Amino acid sequence: MKSLDVGSETRLGPALADINVTPFVDVVLVLLVIFLITAPMMLGGIDVRVPKTETRNIQPEERLVLTVTKDRGLFLDNQPISLDRLSRVLSGMVKRNPRAAVFLKADEAVAYGVVMRVMDVIKRAGVDRVGMVTEPVRPVGS
Repeated sequence: MKSLDVGSETRLGPALADINVTPFVDVVLVLLVIFLITAPMMLGGIDVRVPKTETRNIQPEERLVLTVTKDRGLFLDNQPISLDRLSRVLSGMVKRNPRAAVFLKADEAVAYGVVMRVMDVIKRAGVDRVGMVTEPVRPVGS
């Protein structure tokens, strides 16, 4: 290698013009992790005691859990119910609160057709917000 004498400094070889972005990426990822951890804490808001009134401005969100067991039993919030009665109950709920939600929890051993009949009753009753309850798959090795 050739030695270049620039003033009082001695340099070996040509100057490096490339910028190493690895430390920059590391810093950005650390900041991202810090932001993701602290963001939910910022949503706490300010504690305020609001006055009580007799009228409601917002309808409370109604959520019903509908369970279908492996022996085709149907339960609405842990109470046994028939498909005919379910239709009447859900229709009345939708009239009171159009934004009501139903969460359907069906055993994995239940036939697909049974679950679809229950879904049909829910939709015919006018419920637009239907959720299917599942369990997350555990990672292998846990």
